[in-house]
Amino acid sequence: MISLRARFILYIVIVHVLAGVLAAYVLAAHRTWILAAEAVFAASLIIGIALVARLFRSLRFIGDSAQLLADSDFTARFVAVGQPEVDRLIGVYNQMIDHLRMERQRVQEQRYFLSHVIEVTPSGMLVLDFDGRIELCNPAALRLAERPLSELLGRRPGETGAPLFDALARLAPGDARVLAASGGRRVRAVAGTFSDRGFTRVFYLLEELTEELRQSEKSAYEKLIRMMSHEVNNSVGASSSLLASSLSYASQLAPEDRADFSRALRIAIDRMGQLNVFMRSFADVVRLPAPARQPIDVVEILGHIEGVVREELARRNITWRSELYTPAPLVSLDPVQMEQALLNIVKNAIEAVDHDGTITVRLRPDAARLALTIEDSGPGIPADVRDQLFTPFFTTKPHGQGIGLTVIQEILVNHGFDFSLEAASEGPTRFTIRFPMRNAECGMPN
Repeated sequence: MISLRARFILYIVIVHVLAGVLAAYVLAAHRTWILAAEAVFAASLIIGIALVARLFRSLRFIGDSAQLLADSDFTARFVAVGQPEVDRLIGVYNQMIDHLRMERQRVQEQRYFLSHVIEVTPSGMLVLDFDGRIELCNPAALRLAERPLSELLGRRPGETGAPLFDALARLAPGDARVLAASGGRRVRAVAGTFSDRGFTRVFYLLEELTEELRQSEKSAYEKLIRMMSHEVNNSVGASSSLLASSLSYASQLAPEDRADFSRALRIAIDRMGQLNVFMRSFADVVRLPAPARQPIDVVEILGHIEGVVREELARRNITWRSELYTPAPLVSLDPVQMEQALLNIVKNAIEAVDHDGTITVRLRPDAARLALTIEDSGPGIPADVRDQLFTPFFTTKPHGQGIGLTVIQEILVNHGFDFSLEAASEGPTRFTIRFPMRNAECGMPN
């Protein structure tokens, strides 16, 4: 394809040649005039070609500027060439380049600042790509997911296997909910959207509320339980005393009424006693003392628990399977409190299986810790229930009190042990506790 410059030159040449031929034809009888005209046309041709060449040399910066823009080179500037029109265009270009350079620098600084903030913020952040797959996951979100980054990137939140991310997949843009994470932790999750190159993308902000919520809930239920215990104990004590005194009047009744009177009062006294025991179970959560630690073999505690539930397992046709790492190192803990916590976990597993299943107890090293996992073959836990498992007084059992997991959580938190509850909608359910393996109190080597 012929360039614009070549076309201009070709046009000037053709015009001058035609003009020369026409002049030679008109002035054929006047040789002197023909020569003069041809000289003028030749000079005009040379001047025209020179002007075109100069014009295109002045406009050469257009091609150079296009190449610089294509290469995203915003550092080069052009100098004036002495042509007012061209110099004005050059000035506009230089001004544009300066603005683009400053804008790119500002964007790079903001991007660096934002990436640094995302890395160090204690709040988790999860950003999905255009296909709804995880593209960015900061360290705080990784800590909540308890999964390596390689298992998260490129997957949809519901495909990662992390309980918290499974719950995120059910959040619609604009929703904000408190979700359950492993270890009894609770996280406030907010789903939002932003526009990227004309398309909508989704992001999640995760803020751990575990300790704040736990302390707030603990303060609230401690006050409630103390108030209830005070009122119930006063009423039960006085009522039981009056009922017991009333039994002495049975001998004054007619023989046919005496038995019914005594039976009714004894039933009422028994119910008062049961109410007292019921309230004491709540008060035990409040009165939980600090752990009295001593070096303990966890395998021995598990043996005691198996003996306690053996008859119940046989009655329900549930198999107890042990996969224990022996000899297990001693762990610094309160044996009474830990046995209570583990017994509650095992009872929950038994109720989850109900009949004809398996409870598997595993004890094995996990890095610098000893991991105890109690797994049941039950039907699993529905998603809407998982988010409320460690909420005080929440229960799905018809006659449950909703304090079992609260007691377990209090004991493990007071010991400083990490724990997690992994429960899918369709079993199995695993409760894992991680004990420190190297502990000076246990005589373990450092």
